[in-house]
Amino acid sequence: MRVLVVEDARTLAEVVAEGLRDQGMAVDLAYDGLAAAAKLDVNAYDVVVLDRDLPGIHGDTLCQMVTERDERPMVLMLTAAVAPGDRVSGLTLGADDYLGKPFHFPELVLRVRALARRRPTARARTLRAAGVELDPARRTATRDGRPLDLSVKEFALLEALLSASPGFLSTEELLERVWDEHADPFTNTVTVTIGRLRRKLGSPPVITTTPGVGYRIADPSA
Repeated sequence: MRVLVVEDARTLAEVVAEGLRDQGMAVDLAYDGLAAAAKLDVNAYDVVVLDRDLPGIHGDTLCQMVTERDERPMVLMLTAAVAPGDRVSGLTLGADDYLGKPFHFPELVLRVRALARRRPTARARTLRAAGVELDPARRTATRDGRPLDLSVKEFALLEALLSASPGFLSTEELLERVWDEHADPFTNTVTVTIGRLRRKLGSPPVITTTPGVGYRIADPSA
């Protein structure tokens, strides 16, 4: 899942982004409406966590810009204004959910996950391929019925591969989907994480590598 956090209070923005990354999400940051609009033009996001009172382009205007897109992300609007009228006006602008400040972080995580599942192009509840099953909502994964004990990044990597199956994902695509815009394209992070994931999935191997193409989930019996 890829999330854009748009918040001009930098400390709050960085805390939210780091917390969502700890939950296995790839998170980009924008500190004003202009920067957010630029990121939205070049990246595909599942959810935008949007502060309403933004410099550059106001959050209300940015929300309307997002909702006019054909394949738009879901929008969770944040604001210090919590009166019923403010909530109604925020939802009228096209926001999909509304959360007042201050908020409890676990509630923010739950709302972001719920919005991602509601997105019209969201993937199926349970992903299956080559004997591997992954439930994004319950955060569970198994191989041939055997539970897999995966780290946050291993889970997100397996989710990306299963979502693309039987197609390939390149290292660059995996960095974009599982990490974020600040990931070093020359790092060996993907290779190392793939190696750990392969060991946990066990034999026979189900993650195959094609040089110059990428990685994919393949049925070893096929």
